[in-house]
Amino acid sequence: MPGGLKKPDPGKPREGFGPPPTWPRWASPASLSLLVLALAAPLIISAGVHIAMNRLGPLPTALSEPVSTVVLDRKGHLLRAFANSLGRWRLAVTPHQVDPRYLEMLLNYEDKRYYSHSGVDPLALVRAAGQLVMNGRIISGASTLTMQVARLIEPRRSRSLSTKLRQMVRALQLETRYSKREILGLYLTLAPFGGNLEGIRAASLAYFNKEPHRLTLDQSALLIALPQSPETRRPDRFEKSARTARDKVLARAARAGIVSPADFNRATERTVPTRRHAFPIYAAHLTQREVSRAPQRQVHRLTINRTLQSRLEELARARITRFEAHHSMALIVVDNESGEVLAHVGSPGFLDETHAGQIDMGHAIRSPGSALKPFIYALAFESGLAHPETLIEDRPKRFGDYAPNNFDGQFRGTVTLREALQLSLNVPAVQLLEAVGPATFLARLRKAGARIKLPGAAPPDLPMALGGAGITLRDLAMLYASLARQGKPVSLRTRLEQPPDAAIDANVSGAKTLLTPLSAWYAADILRGTPPPLHTSWGAIAFKTGTSYGYRDAWAAGFDGRHTVAVWVGRPDGGPTPGMTGRLAAAPILSEVFARLGTHRAPIMPAPRGAIHSASAKLPPPLRNFGGPAAGSLRSPDPAVRIAFPPDGSRVAYEQTGAGLSQAIAIKAEGGTLPLTWFVNGVPLTHAARQRTAFWKPDGEGFVQLSIIDGQGLSDSVVFRMENEGRVTPQHRLLPTPE
Repeated sequence: MPGGLKKPDPGKPREGFGPPPTWPRWASPASLSLLVLALAAPLIISAGVHIAMNRLGPLPTALSEPVSTVVLDRKGHLLRAFANSLGRWRLAVTPHQVDPRYLEMLLNYEDKRYYSHSGVDPLALVRAAGQLVMNGRIISGASTLTMQVARLIEPRRSRSLSTKLRQMVRALQLETRYSKREILGLYLTLAPFGGNLEGIRAASLAYFNKEPHRLTLDQSALLIALPQSPETRRPDRFEKSARTARDKVLARAARAGIVSPADFNRATERTVPTRRHAFPIYAAHLTQREVSRAPQRQVHRLTINRTLQSRLEELARARITRFEAHHSMALIVVDNESGEVLAHVGSPGFLDETHAGQIDMGHAIRSPGSALKPFIYALAFESGLAHPETLIEDRPKRFGDYAPNNFDGQFRGTVTLREALQLSLNVPAVQLLEAVGPATFLARLRKAGARIKLPGAAPPDLPMALGGAGITLRDLAMLYASLARQGKPVSLRTRLEQPPDAAIDANVSGAKTLLTPLSAWYAADILRGTPPPLHTSWGAIAFKTGTSYGYRDAWAAGFDGRHTVAVWVGRPDGGPTPGMTGRLAAAPILSEVFARLGTHRAPIMPAPRGAIHSASAKLPPPLRNFGGPAAGSLRSPDPAVRIAFPPDGSRVAYEQTGAGLSQAIAIKAEGGTLPLTWFVNGVPLTHAARQRTAFWKPDGEGFVQLSIIDGQGLSDSVVFRMENEGRVTPQHRLLPTPE
């Protein structure tokens, strides 16, 4: 060859090159490519899912938010539910509020590997794809419960592959944001059950009239089957279809060993419900009022006892039939110690148009008749003007242009105040109010929280004693509960938690006492002895009735040591009902309410220190007969007897001598006819001299009401504050000196 080159031998290997490489089968380029692809697949899938999540955006949780507002009683029982803003019954529920057997059957039927997958079940996908290839049609789906939740929070009409992929991505999003229990709770709350029912709690209440925590096997199976085709399996419309779907769920549970053959046979023999039940509505007026106060809340917890509320609503529906059409009834039960409202019946039936059921007569302002008389008497006792055994004249009497008569038109002559209150005599009550002062009486009730309404712009006057003012049943119950609490005001509570605005239910505006314990006990002791209506049993109940002018309102209010009850009967439109009185119409219902509270009656308050248990003739002379101050008030402008020391509104210092004792201070009076009787906070000073100067030992710091009555029944009263020595500033120091 040219250049001296040799022609290469084709059979001889070229110099510098080895034989062609040989590869093991497992290390072939194709195998390595598949291996790399397999190793990279999770990363590729993860990246793809991440990209898909970013493109889809955050979870559309808006549809899962508007659940129904619910109102619960003190024990967590449902009082009332309200449809959500979309008009659907969607009651929030958690897995622990649902029957465990239902959950077991649900997972067996819908998603056996629910707690092991991450929202998408690969095994289910492979199985569904294989069935599709082998049969040419869809045999079973691959949706997990998480994917069903994704479909519920983002419903789409299309059933295409892209829609299914979108649900898978949403399911993965759900699993990264919520726990398995939370996702299960979303399904239990959002799953459709036909019509406007969403969630197992709404369905259980509508179809079985029960909460879902104790479902039977057949009920659980039906509620598992319904969400798959809620409209075509509705038992109230398609009974046969619903039963077939239910039995299919039971059969699968039996094959899995969840249900025994015997239980399976019993469950499949049961019928399915063919109608929907109405959702429960207890304390309808109160629940509506409380929801309107805080509409942003989804759960309201009230002090109501649902069992008691249900009993009293049944009682109201039964008793209203004794009255003519267009009458209504309201009653309230209060816990004396806490002021919690245990029952509030605003009408015999919220949906009862015949009896104006939607008007809450518990909050309506009506004339109380004689129902406020006990507080007039108690103020007279507190002021030292009278005692329950004080004698008073029940005779015709004019008070300016006002000439009250008794209800029956008869007069009893000389009676004790105990008898006058128990018989609800009108003239004695007006005399006492004249002595106490209408303005003083009204101010005391309002300070305790009662919203007393006077007609027009009229000033407080004597007709208030007989119902010449307006009050609600709720406020009347509050006043009687305060009387049961030894005169200490109480604010009625309807929420277990503090309201958003503390002023909503804070009726008591700084009042520490409505009455002194002694005056409250005197009034309660009298009311406890009031003769009950015929065919009723009272036990240890203290009660009073009232009938407004023209037989428009019938009232009864009473208490024992634990509860206070107030009842109203009448026409919401204010029309008269001739012959309807508190004693005949309301008092028997009051007795029945107490009967439903239990047979054991807690005794009312014990007699406080200083109570005088004495007949009229043995009372101190000023208390034997009621005369009343000449000017018709606790303190006339120029009284014949006057307390000279301590001055009204002053601060008085005292010294402690050790062991909690204190030095006596001098109390002085001017004018008046001897003998004089001194009272401290309504308690007579039996050891004090009946002269114009007496000595009294304070028992501690605080406000003191000092009263005096002379031999002719004229009186004077001051209020001052006792303070320990060293706490009174020099300009307010008043050190008493003996006469």
